[in-house]
Amino acid sequence: MSIKKIRVGVIFGGRSGEHEVSIVSAESIINALNKDKYEIVPIGITKTGKWIAGSNAFEVLRAGTKQILPKYEKMVTPDATKKGLVQMSSHGSSKQNILGLDVIIPVVHGPSGEDGTLQGLLELADIPYVGAGVLSSSVAMDKVVSKQLFIQAGLPVLSCVSFLRSEWQLNRNKILASIKKSLKYPIFVKPANLGSSVGIGLAKDQRSLISAILEASRYDRKVLVEQGLTRPREIEIGVLGNSRPEASVPGEIIPCNEFYDYDAKYIDENSKAIIPAKLSKSTTNKIKKMAIKAYATIDCSGMARVDFLIDRKTDEIYLNEINTIPGFTSISMYPILWEASGVPYSKLIDKLIKLAIERFNDSRQSLTSYKPKKNWYK
Repeated sequence: MSIKKIRVGVIFGGRSGEHEVSIVSAESIINALNKDKYEIVPIGITKTGKWIAGSNAFEVLRAGTKQILPKYEKMVTPDATKKGLVQMSSHGSSKQNILGLDVIIPVVHGPSGEDGTLQGLLELADIPYVGAGVLSSSVAMDKVVSKQLFIQAGLPVLSCVSFLRSEWQLNRNKILASIKKSLKYPIFVKPANLGSSVGIGLAKDQRSLISAILEASRYDRKVLVEQGLTRPREIEIGVLGNSRPEASVPGEIIPCNEFYDYDAKYIDENSKAIIPAKLSKSTTNKIKKMAIKAYATIDCSGMARVDFLIDRKTDEIYLNEINTIPGFTSISMYPILWEASGVPYSKLIDKLIKLAIERFNDSRQSLTSYKPKKNWYK
């Protein structure tokens, strides 16, 4: 008697600067999934926001094809009674051709995927999904808001100044004066809501600071200007779990460029990872505890990669950021950290799917209706 396979939808692509990274992450996950246990449904989102599903989804997204056959146009519907994909007609209206999904692995990095928007759709669809929920996804994506919460939780972070693109356009001199008063060079400039080091710049004087702000503001309406450290040690830790999360061994990144920018992460081949990082036992334990505390502070679930910086001069540890959908390629730090911690890639994905279903079942224990004493609303 054959065992019914679990139908897994893997969503990737999306409308963000991390589109290409997402495609590679999703492909790695699909290749690692046990085909005897799972029925896999690739679901791609093009750079224009069009949803397609099927074996050719990767080909279409890589080619940037604009003309897509209507039979491939399928999307997750927010209708909780459907719990899956619906076929779209050539007129854009949904037909009653439903492909049910048991669980979804969202691998859409960056805005419109990692920031709670996609998670909100999956909540409405009433389908279990891997990773953080709506709140923790949106908070982690916004580096300014997450910093404020980490400070409240007593976690050490580097000083920063943040502002909106519109504020910069209206009064750049006032903002530059605020930065000069609060921070010292070197300074990092980042889009508040993006990952993979897209749009990040290192400033060593006012001219390069202005240039970096203009670049960051191309990708987000909110800009974060942060105190930099001179050649800090970059430490990353994977966290896995729901109510009782665990931390992986720490890893250290040795970037081939001046800092761990997009090229150093994905294009150049000279960056190195030391796993486990060469840290004292006490420092390792301290960073692990900080990673789990950061995870709990934003009510995270499923998985996250937590990044730290260590000042080489003082040995002070600073929480840099938390990533709720970390890179998942075969060379990405999150799966490699867990591999070094005794959880191989395919088993890690199995665990994440189990955690997704566990969290879904837990949420089903909450009542969704209330019966008042009188039907006052009728």
